[in-house]
Amino acid sequence: MLRGYLKVRDTCPVCGEALHHQRADDGPAYLTILIVGHLMAPLLLLTFERFRPEPMVLFSIFAVGTVALSLFLLPRLKGALVALQWAKRMHGFAAGLAPGE
Repeated sequence: MLRGYLKVRDTCPVCGEALHHQRADDGPAYLTILIVGHLMAPLLLLTFERFRPEPMVLFSIFAVGTVALSLFLLPRLKGALVALQWAKRMHGFAAGLAPGE
């Protein structure tokens, strides 16, 4: 579904479904921030309270972890959001259906 890192293809290479009219916009970025924040904040607090690492060590580990998790989740959440739009027939995905379907 994706060409490159975040660019959605105009059509699906397998089934030919038109994808050019999808409207993911800022949804994947918002969901990525929400998930990463809710995972990393408690983990940061737990690590600080239990192990008391040096501040630069703590910062370095969590900065790398946060960036890596964000880069991992972002394209997957964009694909999931486009798939949700397709499943719910939102933003032009229903245009190919016959009346009454």
